[in-house]
Amino acid sequence: MITFNKEFKTFRIDTPNSTYCITISEKGYLAHSYYGSKIGNDDISYLTRQMEYGFSSGEVFREKHSLLDFLPQELPTDGVGDFRESALSIYNNNGNNGVELKYKDYKISEGTQTIPGLPAVFDRNSKSQVLEIITTDEVLGIEVSLMYTVFEELDAVIRYTKIKNTKGKNPVYIKKALSASFDMDDNNYDMITLHGSWARERHIDRHPIHMGKQGVVSMRGETSHQEHPFIAILENKADENTGSVYGLNFIYSGNFVADVQKSQFNSLRIVMGINPENFSWKLNPGETFYTPQAVLVYSNQGINKMSQTFHDLYRNHLIRSEYRLKERPVLINNWEATYFNFDTEKLLSIAKEASKNKIEMLVMDDGWFGHRSSDDSSLGDWIVNENKLKGGLKYLVSEVNKLGLKFGIWFEPEMISPDSDLYRTHPDWAIQIPEREPGMSRQQLVLDITRKEVEEYAYEAVAKILRSANIEYVKWDMNRQLADIGSINLPSDQMGEFYHRYVLALYRMQEKLITEFPNLLLENCSGGGARFDPGMFFYSPQIWCSDDTDAIERLSIQEGTSIVYPLSTMGAHVSVCPNHACGRVTPFKTRGYVALSGTFGYELDITKLSDEERNQIPHQIELYKRYGDLIRTGDYYRIASYSQNNEYDCWMSAAKDKSKAIVTFIQVMNHPNYKTRFIKINGLDDNTLYKITFPDENQEQNPEIKMTGLTLKNAGIPVKRDWGDFQGKLIYIEKF
Repeated sequence: MITFNKEFKTFRIDTPNSTYCITISEKGYLAHSYYGSKIGNDDISYLTRQMEYGFSSGEVFREKHSLLDFLPQELPTDGVGDFRESALSIYNNNGNNGVELKYKDYKISEGTQTIPGLPAVFDRNSKSQVLEIITTDEVLGIEVSLMYTVFEELDAVIRYTKIKNTKGKNPVYIKKALSASFDMDDNNYDMITLHGSWARERHIDRHPIHMGKQGVVSMRGETSHQEHPFIAILENKADENTGSVYGLNFIYSGNFVADVQKSQFNSLRIVMGINPENFSWKLNPGETFYTPQAVLVYSNQGINKMSQTFHDLYRNHLIRSEYRLKERPVLINNWEATYFNFDTEKLLSIAKEASKNKIEMLVMDDGWFGHRSSDDSSLGDWIVNENKLKGGLKYLVSEVNKLGLKFGIWFEPEMISPDSDLYRTHPDWAIQIPEREPGMSRQQLVLDITRKEVEEYAYEAVAKILRSANIEYVKWDMNRQLADIGSINLPSDQMGEFYHRYVLALYRMQEKLITEFPNLLLENCSGGGARFDPGMFFYSPQIWCSDDTDAIERLSIQEGTSIVYPLSTMGAHVSVCPNHACGRVTPFKTRGYVALSGTFGYELDITKLSDEERNQIPHQIELYKRYGDLIRTGDYYRIASYSQNNEYDCWMSAAKDKSKAIVTFIQVMNHPNYKTRFIKINGLDDNTLYKITFPDENQEQNPEIKMTGLTLKNAGIPVKRDWGDFQGKLIYIEKF
């Protein structure tokens, strides 16, 4: 998969359908020579064009700046003549910047490598290799290793860098350390990014690439609701199933940048990594800094194939939990049922009704601790409020277990309320700038978990509760972003390290949690989907997708999320109507269909449902049990997009062997006196005969249909128009 041709001075990374090449230029720079569909084993160093502009073949290197500002570089650096976007910027102890990396050596090793303190892809029963290209800057006294990981079955290249201060007695200061960069000619490309806000995360935005810089960033201390650490560069004619697509995603849970820059020569530079704004890292002699991993995926079969590669990579090589492909317990969460107004009796009434309807877990959400009866107190005081929970937590859990249900609980471990015993005792534990009043968000502050004693307190507060009772699920929430950045733990020349140190502390806490409680089902959350990123998959197999549980809003949210992440990771629940986020009323059946393409559960007061809605719950759970494995493990296909056509949505999960598939169709906007719709199904075997049924409908009125995969692809399945908006259908396809 990875080779080095000494004659051509070219490293070659081959995946099943792509080739990635790096060439050592005549002056020792690493040039990015090719990335795309697989090519022959030829000398492609000419693709760098290093002889075309500003390079003298004689001894005098008279046009160095012209060369560097044109050369397609593999890790472009700051301050020496490449005036485009850089991926590495380092200052010495005197304040001078400028990094010039020259090739030194390389290593090719079998298997994957861990990264100290950071999530990283790993091997699981498949062949993998790592390429390390070692470069040096003798003036700065640093060694920079460019790291590449590949798996034999995936069209993905995973990159990061190691920066070591190898010489001298003085520190150097890293001001920018991105994880991936590559250059290529523009070919009339578009860019896809994911945008949103609270309750409308990860909506797809596609637009042509223009001159200059464009991209996405977060400065919020987390990956955020607003922008997402993903970009795709694709041919303007590319669609779900055709065309070249380059996708990049960042395995990290903090501030990020993902930029594309179109230059004077109509070339593109694509970069991804930790956001350099307000970032620096003091690197003392002998120390090494590791950047997080960035994932590069190439598809020559459209957007859907890119998505499937990301899905397979994360399911097989990043998620460690025993629940990775396992059926999750069907839970009911009391948040939208009760908010803060609950006690033991109310929770047990929900549990009793839930147990009658085949629900398998009760999750107690916010409000069980301290004196918390609203969102303005008690965060940090993780002591059970026995005025609410008569008899204590262990009694409640025991009673829920007697009903045949598992028990889960909500925490927000990184936060502190000014109205709390913890804050009154340790006001300095909150993130704050001395002499400046910190800004509130949801009437709460953030704990400075970069301090060892604070990290230990926050972890132990959670662990102590989990040790006290039979708790099998934790929802780990974070309901505000980071601001007013200051820490008494850091000297002034290291204050720029705070954001990254915060993420490292978060990772340490969750690593300790899943180590001490290895069978725990952990679901991450941040005000909904503000921390839905692959970094968190290393610790939890699922993440709460959005606080907006409205089925129609979820179509766009889950569609955008599916661009990068598998359905098995998306926390999705059926909730009540009118919906608490947007007020819309949709059929209970449709709400179930949308939640089925996720972890599946309920967010409502089951004791207050109508008989008609409550009676649908056992059947919805039966559908989840019947099709859950297919949804969790299958290849995902976006068939139609409501966000684009404004009428209907449709998607499919198909078995890897193409023997069966489940299709979900949601008619959002209906028109009177309108024709039957034909849904074209891509992704099955052309020559196989399939049986098509509508498992949730009267089979006498919808007799089974038999069609070949080729007919399904080119002619489609007839879907009758039901009366009314927001109607849904399930379509099951299996080999005849």
